Amino acid sequence: MAAASPPPKLSPQPSPPSTSTPGGTTTTTSSSPVPPKPTTPNTAPTQNGLLTPLPLHSADLPLTRELTPAERIKRTFGVRAPGESGRSGIHPLLFLRNVFRSASWASRVVNVLWPVVPAALAVRYAMPDNNLVIFILSYLAMVPCANLIGYAGQELSRKFPHVMGVIIETTLGGMVEIIMFIVLITRPDTPGINYIQVIQAAILGSVLATMLLCLGLCFVAGGLKREETQFSEAVSEAGSGLLLTAGFGLAIPTVFEHSLSSKIPEDELLSKTIEISRSTAVLLMVAYLIYIFFQARTHHGIYDAIFVADEERDADKHRDRAHHRLTFTECVLALVISIGLVTVIAIALVDQIHFLVEERHVSDAFVGLILIPLVEKAAEHLTAIDEAYDNQMNFALSHVLGATLQTALFNGPLVVMVGWGLGKPMGLNFEVFDVVVLLLAIITVGNFLRDQKSNYLEGALCVLVYVAIAVAALYYPNPHLLAVVTGGTEGENKAMDR
Repeated sequence: MAAASPPPKLSPQPSPPSTSTPGGTTTTTSSSPVPPKPTTPNTAPTQNGLLTPLPLHSADLPLTRELTPAERIKRTFGVRAPGESGRSGIHPLLFLRNVFRSASWASRVVNVLWPVVPAALAVRYAMPDNNLVIFILSYLAMVPCANLIGYAGQELSRKFPHVMGVIIETTLGGMVEIIMFIVLITRPDTPGINYIQVIQAAILGSVLATMLLCLGLCFVAGGLKREETQFSEAVSEAGSGLLLTAGFGLAIPTVFEHSLSSKIPEDELLSKTIEISRSTAVLLMVAYLIYIFFQARTHHGIYDAIFVADEERDADKHRDRAHHRLTFTECVLALVISIGLVTVIAIALVDQIHFLVEERHVSDAFVGLILIPLVEKAAEHLTAIDEAYDNQMNFALSHVLGATLQTALFNGPLVVMVGWGLGKPMGLNFEVFDVVVLLLAIITVGNFLRDQKSNYLEGALCVLVYVAIAVAALYYPNPHLLAVVTGGTEGENKAMDR
C-alpha cells in the first residue's frame, strides 16, 4: 500500500480560549480556522493588515455637517414646494382669475369693490370740488387695493420658509400704512388741520385696531366652530412682552412733555420733546430689528415647528393645496400695481381730510384713531380672521402681533425720522387720552393671551372695548377748537394747536 501523504502545514493559530469550571478543571474550547473578515463600513485596514473599528456616528462623528454659505442662502430664500405654482412667467387670464378668487371668502367679497377704483380716480379729476364723494369713493377703493397687496404678499410668502414668509407677509401688509404716513407727513401746513396730530392718532389707532378689533374678530372666528382655540406660548409671550415695551417707549415723550408743561417755556419744552421722540424712535427701531433677528435667525426652529403644526391642522388645507398659485413674476406684478394704486388713492384720500374736519366737523382724533387705521389694515385683518377660522391660531396671532409691533416699533418711528429729514416737528408726544387708552388696551390683551387659550367671549369683549374707544374718539374735540372755547392764552393756544 502506498504510504499516506503527510497532512498539509497549517499556519500557526492562536490558542483557543480556555475557561475555568467551578471544580477547578480547565476546559479548552476548540475552534476551526476562520478566514479573515472582509472590510465592512465599520472597519478599516491599517498598515499591518489588521482590522480596526471605524468611529461610530453616535460617539465620534457629527450627525449633520455645517452648511455652506450658498446652502444657507438657498435654505433661507429658496422656493418651498407648497409655494410652487407649476408655471412660470405671466398668464393674464389665470392671473386675473386667481387675483379675484384671492385667498379666502372674505377677500373675494372685498374684490367686489374693484369697480370703485376707476370711479374714484375719475371723480377725483373730473369733479375735484365734490369733496365728500371723493372721500367716500377713495376710502372704499383703498380696501380692494390693500387686499391685493395682502394677497400678493401671502402668495409670495409661501415661496419662502415659514418664519421668513410671515415676516415678508407682515411687512408687505404694513405697506399701506407706511404710504399713508408718508403722504400725511409730506402734506403742506393747512389752517384748521394739523396733519402731525392726525399721524400721531393714526399710529396709536393702527395699534388699537389690530390689537383689539382684529384680535377680537380672530377669537370670535376661531370660536365659531370649536369650544376654544389654543396657541403657542412662544408666540403669545414674546408678542405680549414686546407690546408692553412698545407702549412704554411710546409713552415716554408724552409723559415728559406733560410733566413739564408748566415749568419751562413752551418753545424749549417742544424742542426737548422732539429730541426725546427722535431718540426714542431710534431705540424702538433697534428693538424691532432685534425682534426680527430673534424670530428669523436664532429661534427660527421654534417658530418653524409651530407654523408647521398649524399648517397640518388647517381646516381647509385640501382646498389650499388645490388652489392655483401665483408665479413669482405675477406676485411682483400684483405688488407693483397695488402699491401704485394705493399711493394715488392715499393722496386723494388725505387731501379730503381737511374738508372732513372743517366742513363735516369730524375730529382729528376720530379720523386718525378710527377711519385711517381701518382702511389701511383691511388686508391684514381679513388674512388673520380667515386663518383663525381655519384653526390656524398661531398664524393669525403672528399676523396680529407682528402687524401691531411693526406699527409701534417701526412704522411710527420711521415717520418720525422722515419728519426729522423734512424739518417738521413730528414727535411721539401724543394726547394723554390716546396714551392711556393704549396702555390699558395692552394690559387687557396681555391678560387674554396669558393662558394660551381663546374663545368667542374674549373676542367679543375685545371688539366691545374697541367700539367704546371709537365712540369716545368721535366726541373728542379738536385741540385748536378746545383752546378757543376755553379762552387760553396765546402760548397755550400754540401748544393746543400742536
